[in-house]
Amino acid sequence: MSTSPDDQTTTIPSWTVSAVTVHRIDEVLLPPATGTWLLPDATTDVVKHQDWLRPDFADPEGILHLDSHSFAFTVGGLRILVDTGIGNGKERANPAWHNLRTDFLDRLTAAGFHPDLVDLVILTHLHADHVGWNTREVNGEWVPTFPNARYVTSRAEREFWATYDMEEARRHMFRDSVIPVEEAGLLDLVDVPAEGVEITPGLRLLPTPGHTPGHIAVELTSRSETALITGDCIHHPVQFSHPAIGACVDIDPAQSEASRRKLLGSLAGTDTLVLGTHFAPPTAGLVVTHENAYRLAPVPAT
Repeated sequence: MSTSPDDQTTTIPSWTVSAVTVHRIDEVLLPPATGTWLLPDATTDVVKHQDWLRPDFADPEGILHLDSHSFAFTVGGLRILVDTGIGNGKERANPAWHNLRTDFLDRLTAAGFHPDLVDLVILTHLHADHVGWNTREVNGEWVPTFPNARYVTSRAEREFWATYDMEEARRHMFRDSVIPVEEAGLLDLVDVPAEGVEITPGLRLLPTPGHTPGHIAVELTSRSETALITGDCIHHPVQFSHPAIGACVDIDPAQSEASRRKLLGSLAGTDTLVLGTHFAPPTAGLVVTHENAYRLAPVPAT
């Protein structure tokens, strides 16, 4: 059994983006070994050199902190969820993701987003730790968790995996977390051009390919304020200081780095609130220049 980052409390961290409140829906802390596996070039020496990462994003020994969560908010009357985490009761090759039993749906409901009320689910990409709560098990079958929602991802993302020679663990994930949504007629594929695409007023999908070919970031604008949800274009704040550090599971490492550098460069010195999909609390902040690269200036949740 896994616990959530807030030790089973019902506190729902949130940030205000003008008229919109963005809620972090916690799922599970990831084990210390995750960072070493996921970002092998983020060695303890590299991490310890960046004092600003401690104590929130790394421990004194240079071990990275990472976790799994989703973001929920309401825009234009639509209740929106960005990414759906790992999910409960899923058979996964990664022991940290296998057969979880978390209170994710209770937290989501406590934030005002009962599964039946969610209108839109945005999937930054189709990896196991971003699609798991797409479905839940009912009477031995995997059914959509959000039956009244449209699920959205980029067309390039779905089409890539449709022709990819998947290993069995990934095929299994698609069978329990993606295909049931497709078969229910709930998945919408969106073309995401270089300049991005607005899918509802105040909400844009931005192309950030590399981690996967169709990976997207999500930009939220309310009045004069903006927030951006990274997905896995950036896994950890250490990549602000070292944009060349990529993930071992990036499909195209060079393109992933290029997307990361472009995104960070566009955000540096602005008031855009960056919300990291795997960033440990405080999770959010502003991008500022630092040592010929960048760092995250945290903005704590309320």
